[in-house]
Amino acid sequence: MAEDETRYRQAEGLEITHVPDGWVIYQETSDRVHFLNPTAVLVFELCNGRHTRAEMALILSAAYQLTASPADEVESCLSEMLAESLIVPCPSS
Repeated sequence: MAEDETRYRQAEGLEITHVPDGWVIYQETSDRVHFLNPTAVLVFELCNGRHTRAEMALILSAAYQLTASPADEVESCLSEMLAESLIVPCPSS
């Protein structure tokens, strides 16, 4: 599967707490706490196995009424979430 077609899902075992300006995610397996701002929350929510990186960028662009594609920002956010094991790639079908 080409990287542009990769879809992601949230990792198992995350404890999510909603706070006024984002989410706090506790990862029991690594005993780590992560704070997601509202934009990162949207990207994290889109990691449901149904959206590619390009689709996520389009959704964010529409949500925030952006004139330029946030593709680089989505890429950076996904890379950080992957590195922290908050999301995982979905198996290709």
